[in-house]
Amino acid sequence: MSQSLEEIRGQIDQIDRQMVDLFKARMEAAAQVAEYKMENGLPVLDAGRERALLGKIGDQAGEELADYAQSMYRTILAASRSYQNGKMGRGSQVYDGIKKAMDTTPKLFPQRPTVACQGIEGAYSQIACDRLFKSPNIVYVQTFDHVFKAVESGMCQYGLLPIENSTAGSVKAVYDLMIRHNFYIVRSARLKISHNLLAKHGTRLEDVREVFSHEQAISQCAGYLAGLKDVKVNIVENTAVASRLVSQSERKDVAALSSRFCAELYGLQTLQENVQDQDNNYTRFICISKKPEIYPGADRTSLMMTLPHKPGSLYHVLAKFYALNINLQKLESRPLPGREFEFMFYFDIEASVYAPEMEQLFRDLEVDSERMRYLGTYNEVIC
Repeated sequence: MSQSLEEIRGQIDQIDRQMVDLFKARMEAAAQVAEYKMENGLPVLDAGRERALLGKIGDQAGEELADYAQSMYRTILAASRSYQNGKMGRGSQVYDGIKKAMDTTPKLFPQRPTVACQGIEGAYSQIACDRLFKSPNIVYVQTFDHVFKAVESGMCQYGLLPIENSTAGSVKAVYDLMIRHNFYIVRSARLKISHNLLAKHGTRLEDVREVFSHEQAISQCAGYLAGLKDVKVNIVENTAVASRLVSQSERKDVAALSSRFCAELYGLQTLQENVQDQDNNYTRFICISKKPEIYPGADRTSLMMTLPHKPGSLYHVLAKFYALNINLQKLESRPLPGREFEFMFYFDIEASVYAPEMEQLFRDLEVDSERMRYLGTYNEVIC
């Protein structure tokens, strides 16, 4: 007669208790190893020993269970390294920098700074900037690259950049520039985007033969544009530039996808309102600075990492977030210039800057990544 499910589960519970006791004994031994390594100036990671151990574990487990056993032991070895680092009193350079930034950052977010925005008056970046700051001095620049450069050079205290849209996805051009520039994120803002079809007064909807706008706005209104017959769609620098172009044109058959603010600003009429494909259409902007600033209540942290080009590298990083119960809000990958099939990974994580597990996370990530860049700890506001 076969065993009942309850009996089998009872056996599993007994095995689990034994495994936990053995795990505790193994970690106690790891603590002794850490003490020896600290006394003798040895590094925590011994890659050769770990590789040999994993090979031995696979042989002992047998062909059917080798992969499962090695996967489990990779997790145990990662936990052992983290535990040894803690026992050796090794902190995190990144977290030390975070604590220093918290001590030196003013308690109140500035309200009258100089801010670089891509575009011209009426751009969504300007709208977000006006809602993020009380009375900003806005410096308009031509490209996203110029926003980064204005901050890096010290010409502007802050820069504002769109990073993702709820309909069209990530602004890949900004992510690619993030790899090349040095900056810190000090705040993010989520702005509801409402696109409208604007034209010169007297123009009828059926007269329109060309529409101008930014590529993100065009993507967010793709369904609406597909319903317009015999209309050519043209990409320009941003939505405000499109409105100005239409305003200055002598033609009566052109229109722009832009904001209601631009209709008033450039003396245009609204042919149709809210033409985006999804009404719940938001763009997220990041506010960047030259030096790290961490304001009270910061609960979002951004990182960029390059990982070893081998199987399981990303998995082991993600496992650390899971083990520490830290929520990963966003994961983006972008190809690294000059390196075939290798990527820079961008992470947004949700955790209070004061959470004790943050120091452990940074300590472990510094060890396991080829290169890690801390981009800032901040909070997000809805404009």
